[in-house]
Amino acid sequence: MAESYNGYCVKCREKRDFQGEVEEKNGRRMAKGVCPTCGTKMTRILGKAS
Repeated sequence: MAESYNGYCVKCREKRDFQGEVEEKNGRRMAKGVCPTCGTKMTRILGKAS
């Protein structure tokens, strides 16, 4: 399920909204997606899964 998240793109050096999928690894949730401007992978850590 793709949702919109706000994250920091290290290539553009700006915060951008991106469409991402939520993954869970080691008890932490993370949204992974692609920057809509430059195409670089973006991640946002959402916190521990409940």
